[in-house]
Amino acid sequence: MAKKTIAERLAQLDAQREALRARLGKEERAKDTRRKILLGALVLHRLGEDKREFDKTLKEWLQRELPGFLTREDDKALFADLLAAPASIAEQAFPNPSQAAPTATDGTAET
Repeated sequence: MAKKTIAERLAQLDAQREALRARLGKEERAKDTRRKILLGALVLHRLGEDKREFDKTLKEWLQRELPGFLTREDDKALFADLLAAPASIAEQAFPNPSQAAPTATDGTAET
């Protein structure tokens, strides 16, 4: 068996180093993905509770922040139930626009 030259050994070591770097990167991405999954699971769990003020505040914050964060339509569709804005008090009181409260500012009702 012929001895490898120094250049061949260096090339082999470089290839091993690159393979290890690739493995390390893959492990880091896997850890990052796992963290995101667990954090998302916690958030979804809290959203389902609605028992504490924090849960309600979290839901309101997500409804404000998610539309600007999500760029792909497929992603927005995943959160459609959360992004659907709850009906405002006015919409609940006057579901039909023709029944809306008068809007006159001088104190008289419009006819």
